[in-house]
Amino acid sequence: MLEFLYMRIRLFLPALLLLSLTLIAQTVQEVEITAEPHHHLVLENPYVRVFYVDAPAGQATLMHRHRHDYIFVTLGDSHVSNEVEGWKPIDLTIKDGETRFAPGDFAHVARNLAKTPFRNVTIELMQDAEQRKSPYKWDEERALHVFNKGTQDVMFVKDGVRVSEFELQPGGTVPSHHHNGPHLLVAVTDLELRSDVDGQGPMPGKFKAGEVKWLPGDYTHTLTNTGKSVAKFVILEFPPSANAK
Repeated sequence: MLEFLYMRIRLFLPALLLLSLTLIAQTVQEVEITAEPHHHLVLENPYVRVFYVDAPAGQATLMHRHRHDYIFVTLGDSHVSNEVEGWKPIDLTIKDGETRFAPGDFAHVARNLAKTPFRNVTIELMQDAEQRKSPYKWDEERALHVFNKGTQDVMFVKDGVRVSEFELQPGGTVPSHHHNGPHLLVAVTDLELRSDVDGQGPMPGKFKAGEVKWLPGDYTHTLTNTGKSVAKFVILEFPPSANAK
């Protein structure tokens, strides 16, 4: 009887090993970010590729590769396990509206450990290599501006892109300012804004949290929160050389 069982085990052992190796390979198989089902492409141009990321509670993304540096803006409080290929998992607790930069050229799984959806806006910087060599210098790379019922927190500059977080109370206004280069608006909350552009007049706009808008440069305007709630949004400003391309 024992010899019979031994023979059966020897017979099926190679098949079991092959099945196990196949399952492991399927588990860690890497996909491009555009093929990852939790990443939804919402905007693409020569400078950015923007994804709306939505992973339900308890779910994880597929192993996917970031080939470019990127910035992400979190929508809602999050608790995730960042499982980078070849490294131990890192436990992350991220607050609503938190904005971070990550260097590219790595693959990872984002595992949602919270009981709420993990959502963010991921902005790949498609000109990262070129912009790292750019001689352009911003007048400010870190600053806090306080104005009528609002603030602008200039958080950082990465790959030539300046990132600012804005918060406007109802009726709050960002004073007149000039955009030399193009910029990307990311809505952290639902927004009702009015842009008063010099020489063009008022331009109202409404955005849902998580929506984005690519805007051209070379204009001056003020920005007013015309809604009844606090408006929070993030602006990514690109160097003026991007206008000429």
